[in-house]
Amino acid sequence: MSMAASPRPVWLLLLVPVLLAAALLGGLARVGMMLPALPAEAPLFHGPLMVSGVFGALISLERAVALRRRWALLAPLCAFCSGGLLLLGGPWWLAAAGFALASAGLLAASFVIWRIQPADFTRLLAVAALLWLVGNLAWLAGWPVWNVVGWWQGFLLLTIVAERLELSRLLRRPPHAAPLLNGLLILWLLGMLASALTPRPPGLPLVGLSLVGMAAWLARYDLARRTVRQQGLPRYIAASLLAGYVWLAISGLLLLGGQALQPGPGYDAVLHALFVGFVFSMVFGHAPVILPALTGWRVPYRPLLYLPLALLHGSLLLRLAGDLLGRFEWRQAGSLLNGITLLLFLVLMIALVRLGKTAKRPA
Repeated sequence: MSMAASPRPVWLLLLVPVLLAAALLGGLARVGMMLPALPAEAPLFHGPLMVSGVFGALISLERAVALRRRWALLAPLCAFCSGGLLLLGGPWWLAAAGFALASAGLLAASFVIWRIQPADFTRLLAVAALLWLVGNLAWLAGWPVWNVVGWWQGFLLLTIVAERLELSRLLRRPPHAAPLLNGLLILWLLGMLASALTPRPPGLPLVGLSLVGMAAWLARYDLARRTVRQQGLPRYIAASLLAGYVWLAISGLLLLGGQALQPGPGYDAVLHALFVGFVFSMVFGHAPVILPALTGWRVPYRPLLYLPLALLHGSLLLRLAGDLLGRFEWRQAGSLLNGITLLLFLVLMIALVRLGKTAKRPA
């Protein structure tokens, strides 16, 4: 049934600040800033809560709104409920099963969209949903988070690449651009499979090489190279995207330099260069566009948006410097500033929504 006759599921978005705050507190607990009210398992659930409880739920909600089918809302609802279960201290395996169901629902919705609109970007969105499902099933099977996080990484990476392909599809690219991107994606998959099937991670350099290649591809062929020369919101979005591509390349270079996806400073640097530097740059850039599409709320542009963007990259630089130079206090300070920056951006978006509701719209 079409969702056009019913209000948009805005109420689901009310859970995002709660789950995001819980995920951030779990992240701070991982660097030794444990609050008394947090459960002992909070550091272990930081990654699942952020990837599946926040991003998975939001991406599923976006896909459900695009598809206009009521059944597609089961995926974000299941993801939000599973995140809430983790937050309340419920059994982790039950939350993992809920996330697996949510990712299966997203995969079904993505497959239907691909059948309706066959294109490279819709097919890639379906593959991204499949990677989320693989990661959730692996976590449910008892794999440790550091062995699962690569598949969650692929879910967000391919989703972002697919959305950039969609938004830049009118650009003329040379004939070799599409095969080159496909080759980089295959290289990433081969590296992940090699790392998953062997006790040592020989495939991680392949993953790193593919990340560097995808960052270069996006920087070269994305629409942001042109819109950064404009003014206002288009320039802000482009600046966010281009900065994110730099962090994607840094994450790949760290893997090429021998940093492993195992607990430790190198693990922290690799993951947060991608999840904070790359993914949240995309969030900061796309939020003024995606939020109105999901809710119908108007988000007016203000230059103040550059403040959390600058704080995001500055605090991440401090965090990675602490990781790579062995300065744990820098890592802690950078982690705390990361969390404050994300909450600041959330508050700013709420203020802009309120401003958009009170401002008079042009005829």
